[in-house]
Amino acid sequence: MAVRWSVASFDPPREDAAETIAIARKMGVKIKMVTGDALAIAQETAQKLGMGSSIYDASGLDDSKRVETEEVAKSIEKADGFAQVFPEHKFHIVDVLQKMGHIVGMTGDGVNDAPALKKADCGIAVSEATDAARAAASIVLMAPGLSVIIDAIKESRNIFQRMNSYVIYRITETLRVLLFMALSILVFNFYPVTAVMFVMLALLNDGAILSIAYDKVKYKDQPEAWNMRMVLGISTVLGVIGVISAFGLFYLGERVFHLGREHIQTLMYLKLSVAGHLTIFLTRTRGPFWSIRPARILWIAVVGTQIISTLIAVYGLFMTPLGWGWALFVWGYALVWFLFNDRLKLLAYRVIDPGKTNTQ
Repeated sequence: MAVRWSVASFDPPREDAAETIAIARKMGVKIKMVTGDALAIAQETAQKLGMGSSIYDASGLDDSKRVETEEVAKSIEKADGFAQVFPEHKFHIVDVLQKMGHIVGMTGDGVNDAPALKKADCGIAVSEATDAARAAASIVLMAPGLSVIIDAIKESRNIFQRMNSYVIYRITETLRVLLFMALSILVFNFYPVTAVMFVMLALLNDGAILSIAYDKVKYKDQPEAWNMRMVLGISTVLGVIGVISAFGLFYLGERVFHLGREHIQTLMYLKLSVAGHLTIFLTRTRGPFWSIRPARILWIAVVGTQIISTLIAVYGLFMTPLGWGWALFVWGYALVWFLFNDRLKLLAYRVIDPGKTNTQ
């Protein structure tokens, strides 16, 4: 997936086109005019819209059956637009940009735009577009103007940030819980949580992480692509540290405080629940956990599920009662590791993904 986006745009220009172009460029989107008008008209329009002066005659382009040379492909990439185009030229321009690794959006309103709208990664039919253009497009604008496209880009980047946070959290939790349970069974011949505890952990976790879809995020000014090296790296670091902290509490419970195995199971259940939900606040931002204020619904979901989880452990629903003293101890233990993990996360980002600042 390309990091830079290209958008083949508008014919004819709209009232808010100049403002939309300026905002889109700040967001890392490159705009190209593709029009059937004469070259002189296209150059004058591009000048008024602030699109640049590199507007060329499309007569030098061939149809989609031709494979352009590297020199011609680069000229298409660098051009600010093309005039006197035919429908096959529009399709060909989109095709060349896609083959160069760009994600291409296309706006249009006529029948002659339909092939290019269908070919583009995101075809956008403007208001009053023909039925053919609407059928070929991925998005149909219902009101005049293009500023809504900027809103769509912003929202899509917000969604990407939430998905990225969710994936890191889910991988981290899977590593932390399953690796801890597997090692406990294999090494110590001890089941750290019962089947009922495991089910309750899963249900309470699901209740909290659903709220990530409504969390507050800060999208980046430039387009992003999935960085699986970074996602897996951060998840592994947080997951392994979570396993270490879990075994630390297990050691304290068994070797220092000499608790019975049933009490240790309740202790570990509460620790896995509290630490797991605190991890949500670690994975939702590249910076310190306080750098972006969580949405109210996320606070309510996490606090609500943890109140339930704590009460279950304290009063012993389907498990040995733990009592308030030990419950507070577990909370304190989890919070100390949470603060340590937050510092470790910042270091991990600097090592794994050094090209980005830890502000998102």
